[in-house]
Amino acid sequence: MPNLDQPMIKLGAKGDAVKRAQRALHRTPNPSIVVDGVFGPATQQAVKEFQSSASLDADGIVGPATWAALPDGGPMPVLKQGSELDAVRPLQELLSGAGNTDLWDTGPGEIDGKFGPKTRASVESFQRWSRLEEVDGIVQDPTWQVQLGPIAYDLESGVGLQYIAG
Repeated sequence: MPNLDQPMIKLGAKGDAVKRAQRALHRTPNPSIVVDGVFGPATQQAVKEFQSSASLDADGIVGPATWAALPDGGPMPVLKQGSELDAVRPLQELLSGAGNTDLWDTGPGEIDGKFGPKTRASVESFQRWSRLEEVDGIVQDPTWQVQLGPIAYDLESGVGLQYIAG
C-alpha cells in the first residue's frame, strides 16, 4: 500500500501527512490542490469530492479507507545542481521539448541526466515563466506542480510519477 501507516487528518491539521494527502489528491487528478501542508477548507472540499467519487463516506476526514483509496502521495525527488537521479534526464527532455524554450527562454543544454549549471538556468527560467514565488533552480513540490498544458498535465506528470520518492 502506497500510503501505509498514515495518521487520520482533518480540517486544521498541518505537516507532512497533510502534504502526502495533498500530493495524492493532486494526482487523482485534481490540479487545483496546492501542496502546502495545511489542511484548510480547499483541501477538505477536495477530500469530500474524492471520497464521493470513490464511494466512501464524504466526511472530509482522511482516515484508513480514504488513505487506501488515494494514489501514492509520496514526494517526487528534489532535483538540484549536482543531482544525477533517473528523473533528471526526462526533466531535461521536457525542458528542451518542442517549443518549450520559446516559453521559458533557456534550455537545459545537453540531455545527459546530469543536473548542471545549464539545467539549473533552465529550471530558473521555467520557474520565472510559471511565476513561482521562489526562483531557485531547485525542482521540488511547487515546481513539480506547475501546470504545463491541458487539465491535469503538470511538470510532475510530464516527467513521470514513477520517480516518486516516498
